[in-house]
Amino acid sequence: QVQLVESGGGLVQAGGSLRLSCVGSGFTISSYAMSWYRQGPGKEREWVASIRRTSGSASYTDSVKGRFLISRDNAKNTLYLRMNSLTPEDTAVYYCKADPVVIEQSAYWGQGTQVTVFS
Repeated sequence: QVQLVESGGGLVQAGGSLRLSCVGSGFTISSYAMSWYRQGPGKEREWVASIRRTSGSASYTDSVKGRFLISRDNAKNTLYLRMNSLTPEDTAVYYCKADPVVIEQSAYWGQGTQVTVFS
């Protein structure tokens, strides 16, 4: 059974930090590019960051550049998102996604983890 399970969310004061984890099972994340998305209250789901399959090259949405760091440990089948200098605007459910790199692959989503930032 293919699964992505996020963890590490919670309640944090503005200016604080959190590290999200996303563990894959039933498939190997090393075969996929990986991404984080988020959906804030009353908002559309938005892309946050992506990391390439093996090079580790990453990209970020402008609002998190310099504050968030996406990383992966393929040996542990785990994706991470380090979030620093959090603001209330970062409050959202955060989802990880396995992005297909070849047509035969399917995309996979995790169930999400809630991050709430209070001022």
